[in-house]
Amino acid sequence: MNYPDLPKECTSLLCKYLTPEVFEMLKEKKTAFGFTLEKAINSGVENIDSGIGVYAGDEESYELFSPLFDPIIQEYHGFSKVDSHKSNLDSNDLHASDPDPEEKYIVSTRIRVGRNLKDFPLGPAIAQQSRLIAEKMISGALASLKGELKGEYYPLLGMSESVQKQLIEDHFLFKEGDRFLESAGLNRNWPEGRGIYHNEDKTFLVWVNEEDQLRIISMQPGGDIKAVFVRLVSAVQTLEKALHFAYSEHLGYITSCPTNLGTAMRASVHIKVPNLAKDMEKFKAITDKYHLQIRGIHGEHSESEGGVYDISNRRRLGITEVQAVQDMYDGVVAIIEAEKILAK
Repeated sequence: MNYPDLPKECTSLLCKYLTPEVFEMLKEKKTAFGFTLEKAINSGVENIDSGIGVYAGDEESYELFSPLFDPIIQEYHGFSKVDSHKSNLDSNDLHASDPDPEEKYIVSTRIRVGRNLKDFPLGPAIAQQSRLIAEKMISGALASLKGELKGEYYPLLGMSESVQKQLIEDHFLFKEGDRFLESAGLNRNWPEGRGIYHNEDKTFLVWVNEEDQLRIISMQPGGDIKAVFVRLVSAVQTLEKALHFAYSEHLGYITSCPTNLGTAMRASVHIKVPNLAKDMEKFKAITDKYHLQIRGIHGEHSESEGGVYDISNRRRLGITEVQAVQDMYDGVVAIIEAEKILAK
């Protein structure tokens, strides 16, 4: 493998930190699962418009290729190689009464975390057989959930048209990954080994073998952020009794994309703020203060519809889960206050 021809206009963190010296140092290295530098950087090399441009194939990738990953993690998360990550899923530490009990502003709340199985390769490196074993282990653990989390698992392979139609209507069905994930190796053997689980109330959902082996999602209409967090914590702690998740004292929960390391959490609301939307400078000043990001309602790179925006935590590594949700809650309270003033 030769040093990739990266154009001058490339602004990804891969292009910034993959110097010829770093490349020479790492190009021959290979993890125990056979993951190489070439595979780690392929998405960023093929997609010059990437923001990050690197993916890990296993937990060892972060250590073996640390001369590349460390500065990327430092810049994205403000987290150095000597820092350690702390987890806190105690909902008693979260101060978040419903900021919108009349449901004038908050359309819905959703909190998700990514998880991967310890001693398994991550999505970019996993072999077909290992992915099927992971699916069997995860679907078995999901089958043991009780109470409000009790539900059904639907494999994507061989899914009936009626189930598919219903999952699309519920906005639950995930599709084959985009070109960035394709180049990272995450779409191999699609759709085999993938599936969706949801409870009867459709307030709890798990994506199996999408970008990470589990995307655990708690959601409901309205703004009761604490209730959504409590449900998520209950699910995660129950699943942890059956499954061993990859976790490091330095990087927290291990994920294939370095942007999700740490809490691997995205806590978000869809919020209707038509007046604040007319003053994006003011809107952004609030979200910046509380470490939040603004997206359109269909996720990253999408537009708003009807003054509704997706607001979520930006920080993931070096803060706890409670802090991530508290950021989101405090920011949402400030956003609603600003919208009320502008409405007058």
